[in-house]
Amino acid sequence: MKGNPVKRYLAALTTGLTLSLVAAAPADAALVTYCIGTGGAVTVPNDLYVPAGESCSLTGTIVTGNVSVAAGGNLVVTGGRLAGDVRIAGNGYFDASDTTVAGPVVLAAGGYGVFLKDATSGAITVRPKGTTTVDSFLFAEGTSVTGSVNVQAGEVRLDDGTEITGSVSSTGTYYTDLHDSFVDGTLSVLNSATGSVVCGSSVRGKATFAGNLGGVQLGPNGPLDSCASGGYWGKDVSVTSTTGGVTVDDNIIDGVLTATGNTPVAQIAANNRIRRGVVTDPPAASAARSAARAAAPRQDDTGKAEQRRVDAVQEATAAGPADL
Repeated sequence: MKGNPVKRYLAALTTGLTLSLVAAAPADAALVTYCIGTGGAVTVPNDLYVPAGESCSLTGTIVTGNVSVAAGGNLVVTGGRLAGDVRIAGNGYFDASDTTVAGPVVLAAGGYGVFLKDATSGAITVRPKGTTTVDSFLFAEGTSVTGSVNVQAGEVRLDDGTEITGSVSSTGTYYTDLHDSFVDGTLSVLNSATGSVVCGSSVRGKATFAGNLGGVQLGPNGPLDSCASGGYWGKDVSVTSTTGGVTVDDNIIDGVLTATGNTPVAQIAANNRIRRGVVTDPPAASAARSAARAAAPRQDDTGKAEQRRVDAVQEATAAGPADL
């Protein structure tokens, strides 16, 4: 398994924060706190805004309103509490560790990424890439999400005890992987460029994998990634129209496993415990689909989160205590 996307070796952040209130958009005449630089354990009594191309690094900060990160901006929060929504614009980055986000987190088309570690948040949305050139990502470790996760671009990895109270829906991502995570609703991974890996995880609802180009690996002993164990599936599991290889190993499925239309045909290990049976292609159709390119093993792409975080904190520290 890949290592943590962000290593905890950064020095303690500056704790000073100077506040000033600035008029927001005339439509609502609300007050907004602008953040450039570093800030500490204070309460921001309104919305927080990180301007385009700027970096804000906060430790122990409470924000009572919503948070916006403008295009190319960076917001790194450690040990904070955000009472509203978090919205990140194109090429923007949001990084939260040991932090509570009460509202949803939304990454716009072409947003750089979202990294959450030991955090809590509302529903998470990653918009489709569209015509932008930035490939987004969502990496979550040990995070609790109240609501659903809906991702339509980039790389997705839910890891280290991440819990989703709703469903996970992935369409058109680069990959969508779950390691040691829990989904209380359904799981859907459609048309992923390099497929999906699910290991050591539990999904209570129906699971659907369809149209994935790089393979699907459910459990250990597959070609995409290394892991120690399979998972628990509370309802039916369907893996169809997949190229690059399908492996199902060491899983408990409290429903029907359907594995049809895959090239090559799915490899279903004898150690799976499948309560309601297996549906596969007839032998003639299976033989016709036996040849296909091999699935490519996972590459560790999570370093991009680490580098963006390091750069953001360095930029914020260089800017000094936030003069808002």
